[in-house]
Amino acid sequence: MSNAGTPSTESPPTINLLQETLGAASTEPTGPPASPATVVANHKKKDTSKVVVRFRAVGNAPILKQNMYKITASNKFLAVIQFLRKELNYKHSDPLFLYVNSAFSPAPDEIVNNLFKCFNTDGKLIVNYATSPAWG
Repeated sequence: MSNAGTPSTESPPTINLLQETLGAASTEPTGPPASPATVVANHKKKDTSKVVVRFRAVGNAPILKQNMYKITASNKFLAVIQFLRKELNYKHSDPLFLYVNSAFSPAPDEIVNNLFKCFNTDGKLIVNYATSPAWG
């Protein structure tokens, strides 16, 4: 007699889809973990790459004699604001509005390299500046 109609007492095999998808080797460590001192040293290492920033005057803002500068990519946008104030001989109380690509004003704590990666034009970060609000 055949057991074709009776249910099997054996349970179906369990398949670990994650293990099959990633492979068994990916769950094993690839090497010894880095020491905390190495991680801290790599984090403190200063990024020396530069980003070309082009300044464009808008409205009645004074025009710079030189409008392209190289700025360290790891700097915050606050460094760009301070640099431009110094070049224009503006005091902290003088109004100055900066925009990227004539579109938006980045937060002072934004990293210049992040702005460059997202909004560069022909390998330059275009920063428009004005003495009164110009956009958005």
